[in-house]
Amino acid sequence: MEQELRGALAALVDGLPARQASAAVERLIGHYRGETPTGAPVLRRRADAVAYAAYRMPATFAAASAALDALAARAPGWAPASHLDIGGGTGAAVWAAAHVWETSRTAPRATTVLDWAEPALALGRELALSADAVRETAWRAGSLRGSVPAMEPADLVTASYVLGELDAEDRRAVVDAAARAARGAVVLVEPGTPDGYLRIREARDALLAAGLRVLAPCPHDDACPLVVGQDWCHFAVRVARSSLHRRVKGGELAYEDEKYSYVAAVRGDLGEAAGAGGPARVVRKPLLRKGQVLLDLCAPEGGLTRRTVTKRDGADTYRAARKTDWGGTW
Repeated sequence: MEQELRGALAALVDGLPARQASAAVERLIGHYRGETPTGAPVLRRRADAVAYAAYRMPATFAAASAALDALAARAPGWAPASHLDIGGGTGAAVWAAAHVWETSRTAPRATTVLDWAEPALALGRELALSADAVRETAWRAGSLRGSVPAMEPADLVTASYVLGELDAEDRRAVVDAAARAARGAVVLVEPGTPDGYLRIREARDALLAAGLRVLAPCPHDDACPLVVGQDWCHFAVRVARSSLHRRVKGGELAYEDEKYSYVAAVRGDLGEAAGAGGPARVVRKPLLRKGQVLLDLCAPEGGLTRRTVTKRDGADTYRAARKTDWGGTW
């Protein structure tokens, strides 16, 4: 799915003048830094939507895929038959779901993207025509501000990089609506910044209050043990930079690390139970020392701990520790 998405995006950028693309990207960067008012859609024109898709969609796809992969790992054997993507724009989370849970052309996933930016919806529809797995997606216009529109129930509900566009009241309304609509799971993704983490932390509390259980990244349903202002829960995924990205930012590296925060919560007995006996989550990049691996873990009992793994723990355990990634389980 990733290669299909990149191919579709490359075809779009070929027809976009460099100066127009750069200007649109600069507006997007201002928005992500909180410098753009959010009283109107950020993606107001087709050029904005194309620039966003080429510049940000691969990273959003990668972060959403990583979050959905974590959900799939904790809920083996489950696959959503329907998917509602709230504030989905050009549909990165739809592509991510198709990447994590395969579908067939004869039995496509019933998928709906809800967004208030018509240019983004139009472009998402256009991109989806290039891949059978997402071709049948429905693209629905609707504002997430003020009165949240009624949402049809779905097995999976996602919202990626959208809560930061909303004020506190609208964020609460969207998260509550997502919880009500989810028959199986809710996955929320935000930038891996202190503010993005706070939005996810607030949403996590709301999902728990609505009766859902957290499957990832937290190995428990207790309060987050991190002290606000001192640390924040986030992870990273490596993303190949697009030609537009390199052209606008002038970066020499062919990749960047997209940092993100997320929560995946489920209804009922879906997925594995959290708590004692379950796996801990690696919440920072493991530190490799001579003969040692230092793992910072969020434990199933609800606290933070550091585990030092050495060769004395056995060759298999030591080898597993050296291969463990930030965001993985232990």
